[in-house]
Amino acid sequence: MARIDYWHTALPYLGSRKLVIKLNEDGYPVKRKIVRRLMQKMGIYAIYPKPNLSARNFKEAIIPYLLRNYNVAFPNQVWSIDITYIPRPHGHMYLTAIIDWYSRRIVGHYLSDSLDTESVIYAVREAVKECGIPAIINSDQGSQFTSDTYKQLLKDLGIRQSMDGKSRWADNIMIERWFRSLKTEQIYPNEYDSPRELRKLVNDYVDTYNSLRPHEALDYNVPDEVFYGCFAA
Repeated sequence: MARIDYWHTALPYLGSRKLVIKLNEDGYPVKRKIVRRLMQKMGIYAIYPKPNLSARNFKEAIIPYLLRNYNVAFPNQVWSIDITYIPRPHGHMYLTAIIDWYSRRIVGHYLSDSLDTESVIYAVREAVKECGIPAIINSDQGSQFTSDTYKQLLKDLGIRQSMDGKSRWADNIMIERWFRSLKTEQIYPNEYDSPRELRKLVNDYVDTYNSLRPHEALDYNVPDEVFYGCFAA
């Protein structure tokens, strides 16, 4: 699973068939059926985000994508939320993260040992508590984001829900790129054994990214400066 995550991060367009080839080259003689099962467990799919919906509520669960040709002009106008798999030496965890479109700031994140809706709910509540209420939150079509609990939370908070179109991997690309940077720059190069050590790595990366790292899209300002600078003005 750790090696699948490595290749998915490096080459996210690889499906199970091509991942089998890479894994065999790495010394893991696995069959495609096993790779597909593990990808499903990890919540990852080739190119496009995670459409692991229940068949019963498929049509009713989908929310329209609201952000096509949408102009984002200030912080807390649009957030994106997603979940990624993070390997551990003796297991794995899942990271929920939320990014502000305008400032590129990570406004919330939560590390959990399960791929469930409660982790998403916690991450949203904490982000709102710290940063305020956004106008729109965008996500993929994952079951956590189509759940009644998640939908009701956004309604209660007065947040409009937006959802990627099926197979439209680019709709939520901002948070996907951040996950890739986190893994290639912080997770893979470092050693960690416990959830506590992994949590510290993630927290340190978020703090550095938000407060110290210049961003080309922000005219080489850092996300914290752009996010809080708008409110100060």
